[in-house]
Order: sequence, then structure tokens, then C-alpha cells
Amino acid sequence: MTDATLDARKSGSFDLVEREIAVTLEQAELSLVKFQENRESGEDLQNCIDCLNQLRGIFTLIELQGGTVLCQEIVAIANEVPVGASEDKNNLLASLSQSIFVLNRYIEYFDRRREDHPELLLNIINKLRTVRKAKPLPDSYFFDVDIPRSTPVGLGEDVPAKTFEYRVRRMRHMYQVGLLTLLRQRETDIAFRLLERAANGLHRLCATSSIAMLWRLTGMASSLMLHHQFEITHERKRLFMRIERYAGELAKLGKVSTAKPPSETVARELVYIIAISGDEGEATRQLLSEFKLTPSAFDEKKLVAHRHFLMGPGSDVLTSLSKALNEEINLIKDKLDIIERGIETPEGNGLDAIAESLIKLSDTLQMLDLKRLGELAKSVGLRVEGWARATKEPGSEDLMQIADAVLSIEQAVSQLENEGLTSETDRIASQGDADKISPYLSDALGVVLTESKTTLALSKRAITAFLESGGDKLHLASLEPSLVETEGALAMIHQVRASRILLSIKRCIHDRLIQSETRMADDALETLADALTSLEFYVESLERSKEGNAELLNLADDSVRALGYQT
Repeated sequence: MTDATLDARKSGSFDLVEREIAVTLEQAELSLVKFQENRESGEDLQNCIDCLNQLRGIFTLIELQGGTVLCQEIVAIANEVPVGASEDKNNLLASLSQSIFVLNRYIEYFDRRREDHPELLLNIINKLRTVRKAKPLPDSYFFDVDIPRSTPVGLGEDVPAKTFEYRVRRMRHMYQVGLLTLLRQRETDIAFRLLERAANGLHRLCATSSIAMLWRLTGMASSLMLHHQFEITHERKRLFMRIERYAGELAKLGKVSTAKPPSETVARELVYIIAISGDEGEATRQLLSEFKLTPSAFDEKKLVAHRHFLMGPGSDVLTSLSKALNEEINLIKDKLDIIERGIETPEGNGLDAIAESLIKLSDTLQMLDLKRLGELAKSVGLRVEGWARATKEPGSEDLMQIADAVLSIEQAVSQLENEGLTSETDRIASQGDADKISPYLSDALGVVLTESKTTLALSKRAITAFLESGGDKLHLASLEPSLVETEGALAMIHQVRASRILLSIKRCIHDRLIQSETRMADDALETLADALTSLEFYVESLERSKEGNAELLNLADDSVRALGYQT
């Protein structure tokens, strides 16, 4: 049965019991309010629990998963509230009230969209479970997939044990740097690229063993979380921490540990991430097909947006709010139109009124946590207020800028009623100017960093082409001059340590690829690639922060030293 068919069946069943659900939920809320006013009233508390159990039965009958599980958790919390509850039970009562509110919103959500997405309720469900000290449910709890049992068919690449251990230690180090960067939530794009590279390296080493599936899934999940801008939640951080333990076992126990299959829970979480990425690429589809899945239409972006919608104000509130904001915006537009036409009015040019309306609009948007839109309205309002005080008549260019800002706000407000209060709504506002250094210096730094990053990326490609051609050194002809230029550029912008590391990389390439007549060992080539990649990621981190990510420099330095070169 397809999801659409299942939702249609639920929708028909829901229509039959919709009135009963509304009445029962209202009774549960009323009984809880009465109990909070008189905590000795055991009858009101029991009435609330009975209504919730009745709702759970209805949701089970119509197969509304989200409502069923949430009701189950609410009842569990309600049963822990004693008659005569003292002040130390206020957190239980607060959680109970909030969860009933969310249940009400989810019923409203299903009524409007006729789609059951129980994963939207995982946050509140886990909050309730945490309050009663139960283990939280994983992100993939409502995800239906069969994880095949993995059987060992070998012990990874046919490489000597010492070489295997050496490569594993290097890949684990890279994974740890990526994980640490992810946990700090700094340079998350670089973090995911390090995790992806490390996982792919471990997959090559363990390609024919039971643990291979874990590293293949980890590499794919890391790549998709980067390219589809996943939220970095606590649960997802814990998932990558659990995966690091498998890398630790490989480093500690060697090849024998490759025969151990990954935890089904870990594999399920990774498959879930891949499925909800929204990625339509061939590699993603091929991997999911092995689990008899296709990319989910309800992807990560929709999940986040719908969760915000669910937890925000109800539809009636949003309708009223949208109407009020549009009235204010229309008044501003009318006044701007009068000024633009040069029509004389008894109130003068009306700039004071426009400024007051914009600042009032800003306060409302800030209160709704639409910070960018609020700041946009405020900055424009203050600008108009300055014109009014100086009795300045704005020019056509000034009026056009004000109108653009008002239209951006109007566009966002038009989404409120249907889409709710989401981060996407706030992004409609134009970006404010960041604190600036000299634009000439900023441009120069940008050029240096872009050129450096490009040179490092091209260096890796040149080395790959050299190896694939069987050692044709023509591919390396322009490599040394480019690296010398980049080394000097890094030194010029005071990145002395990065410059020294690059100098050592250049020496290694000169000695062991250009001058040497023997092929460089595979493990040494991997280490050289690690050094170039780490330095490339470090340069990229400098584009966002003048300090950069020092851990990436350490990783590059460690790789260079492993090759036998000092920095």
C-alpha cells in the first residue's frame, strides 16, 4: 500500500471521528486545568487520563501513528503526577500541558494536510521521555526499512597487517578531526567533508568485510548532510560519535574487527538520513534501492519547515496576524504612493507616519522571532525617520529602496498563513551588511584564498592524472611553480605555518614523484593526499574566519611528518 493510499484511508476514517476527537481533547484540557487549580482533585486528574486513553484508542483505530505514540507518552507522564502534587512536580505538569497543546496542533495539522508525519512529533515525544527518565527514540523510529544481516566475505583489502593498521590510524585521526569540528559546530561543511573522506578510506580498506556497509553508509550520509544542509542535532552528533567507536576498534584490534557487522540501529539511522536528504542522484538511488527504498518526498527541508509550522501559532492566530500585518503594509504602500506622485496632503509628506508604521512592524516581526525581517523594517524605519526630522524630501531612488524592503516584508507575511513561522520565511529579508574591514584588503584576501584553494585542488587532480597515466610526468610539469606561488601567497597573508607545510608538500612531490624513478607506495600516496586535502580545507576555513581551523593544520602537519618531512 502506497503512502498516498494509506493517508487517504486515514483521512476517511478521521472524518468519521473528527468531532469525537475534538470533544475528547477539549475535555482532557479542561480536566487538567481544573486539576492544576485544585491539586487535591484526583477525579479531575483521572478524567484527564481517561480522555487521553480514549484518544489513544481512536488514533490506534484510524492508524494515526503520530497521535498514538504521543498520547501514549502523555499518559505515561500523567500517571506520574500524584494527587496533591507539590511544587517539585511543576515540570511534569508543564510538560503535560505543552504536550496536549502539541497534540491539538498535530490534529489540526493532519486535518488541513491529510498527511501523517509522526516524525514531526519526535522532539516533544523525546522531551516527555527525558522527563520520565526513559531512553529517547531515535530519529528513524518511524522509518520502515529492513537492514540485511551482513556476513563476512573477506577481511578487507589484501594489504599487510602493518599497512592496514597504519592506514586505519590515519583515517581514524581524520575522522576524529572531522567529528570534533562537527561537535563544536564550527566549519560544519569541512567537518562533513573530513568525515566523508575518512569513511570512504575505511570503506576501501574493509571493502569485502561485514563492516564495509557501515563505512559506505557513513560516507554517503556525510556527503548528503553537507550538500543538503541538514540540521546538526544532538542525536545526529551522537550518531557520528557512535560510529567513531567502530574506527577505534579497527585501530585497536586490526583486521579481525572487520568481521563484526555494524549495529542495526546505527545502520538504520544512516539509511534514514540518506533517504530524507531529498537527493535524486544516481548514487543515492542505487544505494537506497539495495534497501528497497526510494528518496523520500518528505525530505529534511520539509521536515524542518513543517516542524516549525507545527510548533508555532495555530492557523486561526496566523490568519488574524497575517491580516493585521497586511493592513499595516498596505497603509505604508499607500503613503509611499502619495509621496511618489507628489500629491499634497494636510498632514504634509507623511514620512513620520511611515517611519512609525515601519518601527511598529519591526517590533511585531521581532516578537515573532523573524529577526532578519524585523531588522530590515527597523533600519528602513529609522532611515525614513531621519528624513522626516531633517525635513528632507526623498528622491525616486530612495523611495525605490524603501518600496523594495516593504515588498520583501509583504512577501514573507503572505507565507505566514500557509507555511507558518519558519526560517525560510525570515530568509526572504535581504542580508544586512556585516562589519567590514577595508574592502580592498578584503578583496585581496579573497583572491589569495580562492587561488590557493584552486591550486591545491588542481594539485590533487594532477597527481591523480600522473598515476592513472602510468607515470607520465608531463602531468606534473606546472605543479611545482604553482605550489611555489601559493606558498608565497600564504606567507604574504601571514599564514606562515600553512606556507611551511605547503613547502614540505612541494619537496615531497619533487623528491618522490618528479625526481624518483620508482612508484610511490600506495599508503604514502594516501598520506600525501591527506596532507593536500587537510591544507585545502584549512584555506577554505580561512574564508569564513580569520583564525581558521587549527585542527586541520595539525592534521596536514601530521601527514607531512608521516611522509618524513619536517615543517
